[in-house]
Amino acid sequence: MKVAALQMVSGTQREANLAVARGLLEQAARAGAELAVLPEYFCAMGMRDTDKLALREAAGEGVVQAFLARAARELQMWVVGGTLPLQTAHPQRVHNTTLVYAPSGECAARYDKIHLFRFDNGREHFDEGRVIEAGSAPMHFDLQARTGHTWRIGLSVCYDLRFPELYRLHARAGADLLLVPAAFTHTTGQAHWELLLRARAVENLSYVLAAAQGGLHENGRRTWGHSMVVEPWGRVAASLPEGAGVVLAELDAGRVRQVRAQLPALEHRVL
Repeated sequence: MKVAALQMVSGTQREANLAVARGLLEQAARAGAELAVLPEYFCAMGMRDTDKLALREAAGEGVVQAFLARAARELQMWVVGGTLPLQTAHPQRVHNTTLVYAPSGECAARYDKIHLFRFDNGREHFDEGRVIEAGSAPMHFDLQARTGHTWRIGLSVCYDLRFPELYRLHARAGADLLLVPAAFTHTTGQAHWELLLRARAVENLSYVLAAAQGGLHENGRRTWGHSMVVEPWGRVAASLPEGAGVVLAELDAGRVRQVRAQLPALEHRVL
C-alpha cells in the first residue's frame, strides 16, 4: 500500500492552509497513495493558544470537516486530518482531534489527543493544557487496501510519541501501522523526533508514518519537520527535512509478518 505523509508550514489563516493541504492531497493522490496523513494543526497555527477557540467545530459539521470529507471522496483515498479543534462542554476548551475519512467521504474514526505538551526551557514556553482538553481513549481503525490486505492502524498525536504504553496498546490490538501527525518544536524535534519514531517502530514491529509541521511559521514558532515513514525494523524509508511537501512510501504487509516471525518480541511480553 502506498502512503503519504504531508508536511506543511501552516499559517494563521484557515482558508490559505486548506488550499495548501488540498494541493498536497492532490499530489499524493496522483502518486497513487491510498492513505494520506496531514500534520497536527494543519488548518491553523494561531498567534495565541486561544485562537483555537474561534476555529472550533462541532463534531460532524464545520468548514474543516467538510473539507476533509470532500477531499477523501473526490480523490478516492483515505485522508487523516492531522488535528483540528473540536468543541467540548467547556466554553474555553477544545479537543485536539484527529479525524479519519474513508474514500466514501464518511468519518471512519476520531481520536482526541490524550497527552498534552508542556515545555519550558527558559526561552520557549508551551502549555497545551491552557486551552486543550485531553482525550481519554486510544483509537484504531481498519483500512482495506487495494491488495485486499486489511491494515489495522493506531492513532496518536505529537506529544503522545513520548508515551510507549499507548503504542503498545495499539500493538496488542493488532496494529501494524502507527500514525503520528505532529508539530514538534525545533528544539525537542532536533533532540528526540527521529529517535522516538524509530523506537516506536522497533518496539512494536510496526510501520510508523509521521506527518509533521516543518519550518518557520507566521506566528514566530519554528517546527522541526522531518516527516517520515519508518519500517518495522527501524529503517527510515523516506523523509523530508523542512518545508511543505509529500513523503511517499510503499508499505509491505509481508514485511511486518516477516520481522514479527523472525523476532517474536510481541509474544514475549511479560508485563
